[in-house]
Amino acid sequence: MFYVKVENNVKIAVYDLNPDACKTVLMIHGWPLSNKIFEYQKRFLVECGYRVITLDLRGFGNSDAPAWGYDYDTLARDIYKVVCKLNLHYFTLIGFSMGGAIVLRYMNNYDGYGVEKLILLGAAAPSFTSFEGFPYGVSRDSVDELIRLAKTDRAKFSKNFSEKLFYRPHSEEIKNWFYDISLSASGIGTVETGYSLRDERGMEDLCSVRVPTGIFHGKKDDIVPYELGVIQHEYIRGSKLFTFENSGHGIFYDELKKFNQQLLNYLRS
Repeated sequence: MFYVKVENNVKIAVYDLNPDACKTVLMIHGWPLSNKIFEYQKRFLVECGYRVITLDLRGFGNSDAPAWGYDYDTLARDIYKVVCKLNLHYFTLIGFSMGGAIVLRYMNNYDGYGVEKLILLGAAAPSFTSFEGFPYGVSRDSVDELIRLAKTDRAKFSKNFSEKLFYRPHSEEIKNWFYDISLSASGIGTVETGYSLRDERGMEDLCSVRVPTGIFHGKKDDIVPYELGVIQHEYIRGSKLFTFENSGHGIFYDELKKFNQQLLNYLRS
């Protein structure tokens, strides 16, 4: 692990595995987690010859947790600073959940700088919440309740999240692991990105994508509804939608072997 300094000396924790490999993937986690969620993809992709870079978004994992900067524009700018610092070109950008919405903002704000291929995993885009004219996603009231719980009982918030993440049965130890990852986030990062999840709109982000895009979404996703993946497929020109019939939001774990193989296949396509 090393740090990349972005604006106002905020330090972003970066993890760079197999840096001499020819092909690179950059993976962005979701809310309220960290780079650790990709444990079972990092090793697999390194063994398949890829350079795998992950980071902790500001407010999460080992990155700094300033009092500001949790809007998608700032979070996308942090990614851009890391990409420039590492001099990345022709890489695949992968975003999970809120991370999917943030990488879409990156594609829009920076014209997809350096990105050869895009992969969205249960992406919370174009809007996590429903609003007038957009009857999809989850209700604003339900997100307000999540934010309220994160403010008053973040331990319970994290426990509830870990229970809802999966569709298939998993051991208590695995659910506890995700609970610990969630609880490792800063309180301010959890709450402030909760507001961004509730309020950000990203239809223009979808329309800005001009690279091959794979959309991986669990049919049984109770956190980011599958219908959002269908909308992404409709608006991202030439995209491919990969449906995981027996996966919830934790798409990278519910059908782990199938997911890893389809991810590899798409990277190689």
